[in-house]
Amino acid sequence: MKTNYLFFIIGLIFLNACSPIITTTRSNYPPLDDRQEVLVIGLNETKPENAIELGQVKIGDTGATTNCTYDAVIEMAKTEARKNGGNALKILEHKLPSDGGSCHIIRALILKVDDPTKYKPIEDDIILNADYAILKIYRPSGTGALVNYDLHLGDSVICRVKSNFRAILYIKKDGLNSLWAIGDAVKEVPINIKFGKTYYLRCGLKTAFLTGQPELDLVDSQTGEEEFESINAAIQ
Repeated sequence: MKTNYLFFIIGLIFLNACSPIITTTRSNYPPLDDRQEVLVIGLNETKPENAIELGQVKIGDTGATTNCTYDAVIEMAKTEARKNGGNALKILEHKLPSDGGSCHIIRALILKVDDPTKYKPIEDDIILNADYAILKIYRPSGTGALVNYDLHLGDSVICRVKSNFRAILYIKKDGLNSLWAIGDAVKEVPINIKFGKTYYLRCGLKTAFLTGQPELDLVDSQTGEEEFESINAAIQ
């Protein structure tokens, strides 16, 4: 019986260690229903006029945190917003995970807005009559900084991906294609290129000392622009 209780306590400690750190400034507004949708306003977007600031929320990393992808930490922040009567979040800070990790760190304002449906987020900008597409590529700094790899589009090498890196490329070939890189194994993502559109490719590396497996993910424009601008590196 004592042994089972000991394992239960150890399990609780382990779960807490693996959970993100959530810090919230509390407000005096009543909480909202769990089903209430919460508007997320990106890092490079302006908050709606007449929005009431109710406090802040920060989702941090313990160093052993799991389940802390961007979508997961946004959902945690939304939960904190509802607890404090907020129906909107304005992202103030977004730190990307280091190479080999998955934990995003965000800090956001908790807001109360009159009608979230009236707010229009940044939409994909289409460049009319363009004969190219734009590809924004980025990789945050972190572990595996000594390991670089070539990024291919189809049969061509289009850039060398390094740690703490971002680049803007103009792609002159449209249609179905693939972006790929090779390390310990080949990592490939399909892409359907349309002229006039902007695409965002998040790069990373799962490391094993001086070798590693490239990580490639095409992300949506809002997330991609936030993460691209978060990289503190000159644009290649």
